[in-house]
Amino acid sequence: MDKGLKYDDGKLRYDLIPPKALEELAKVITYGAKKYKPNSWQNVEPYRYEAALFRHIQEWRKGNKIDKESGLPHLAHALANLVFLIELDK
Repeated sequence: MDKGLKYDDGKLRYDLIPPKALEELAKVITYGAKKYKPNSWQNVEPYRYEAALFRHIQEWRKGNKIDKESGLPHLAHALANLVFLIELDK
């Protein structure tokens, strides 16, 4: 049987994004959407995400892996803050 052709050289490899990291990011963003409002992060000043990013990283550095309020990993919260900063930095 002949193999089909697909020209995808040079295209982004979304399949290389680690699925666990993506799932943890989705959990944090879902938690935020329930706590606040879906997509309300778009109306928050970027410096607040920078501050939250460092708070979550610092907690992780101190050995606290899980955020007490959400029950989710501090690193996942840090990732969400980075994602928001990237989007707001357009």
